[in-house]
Parts: sequence; structure tokens; C-alpha cells
Amino acid sequence: MSENQSFVAPTVVRLSRYTNTEQEEILGDGDDPFGVAADGLTWLPKEEHFGIRHGDRLVAHAGLRRLPVAIGDAETEVMGVGGVAVAPDMQGQGLARLVVAAALDHARTMGPQHALLFCRPPLVPLYQRLGWHALDEDVLVEQPANRLVTMPLRTMVTPLRDNAPWPSGAVRLFSLPM
Repeated sequence: MSENQSFVAPTVVRLSRYTNTEQEEILGDGDDPFGVAADGLTWLPKEEHFGIRHGDRLVAHAGLRRLPVAIGDAETEVMGVGGVAVAPDMQGQGLARLVVAAALDHARTMGPQHALLFCRPPLVPLYQRLGWHALDEDVLVEQPANRLVTMPLRTMVTPLRDNAPWPSGAVRLFSLPM
């Protein structure tokens, strides 16, 4: 970096919307940007969106959605994290950490004790470095036509409160996955 250039740390902003256009801005216009189409799942859109811009371009995103869930015999809610994306040419710069941390900071204000996400196996180490823990249990999720299916992706959780261990027991999402 020359003396006239200065480093500007990326800033996470709350996005008022996140459409296919914004997703394409980050990931391009491929048919399966998250690599999960073969699983044949129907997904819920996220309700809250956080992003990072580099100049005028959106380069990272994470979304949130409150979800009803049963863990063992207890019914509760979790904050679902999804749609995490970093532009391929911007990966390796800590943007996923920043955008997920901002989403979790907001999730902590919303009441649920835990956040949950679904990811492809190659991404498990990334989320583990960010403080998430993989569940050993299968997770059941709803799909259209009242179908209940076992989530084929890896389920990971993280506490949103101190002293909030993940309860033991079978996990069932009372909705489509996010």
C-alpha cells in the first residue's frame, strides 16, 4: 500500500431488502449458488438482512429468521441464520466472520437462546472457527405437502446467551428451513 492509500475496514450494514439481484451481485447468476439444489428442499426467505459493501458493490450477506422448533420435549424458537454469502473474489478476508457476527449481534436482541444454520460439509470447519457446533442428531424439517424430511445438510448451532447450552433430544423444525 502506498503512503497515499489507507486501509478502510469493511463495515456491516443492515439491508432494507435482499433480492435475487443482490444475491447475484455477490455470487453471480448461477443456477445453484449455494450448492444445495440437488437436495430438492424448499427454503424460507430470511426476514432480516446484513451485508458488506466494497465500493458500490454488495460483497457479503447473512440473513436471519425466527423459527419454531422442538428440542426433545420442549418447544421453543431459534434464530435461523442463512443465505451467508461472500463474493468469490473477496473470500479469505474475514467478511463471513464480520457479516455473521453482525447478524448474531442482532439475533441476541430478539429473544431466542440459540442460533441454528444448515451448511454443506465443506463449510463446517469455517463455522466451527466462528464458534458454531455441529449437532450429532438428525434434524427434521417441514417441506411442502405436509412432508417431514431429515435435513441432508449439516446442522450447526451457537448460543446467543451466556450459559445457554444446547438442550439434548431430537430436533424438529416446525417450518421450512431458512
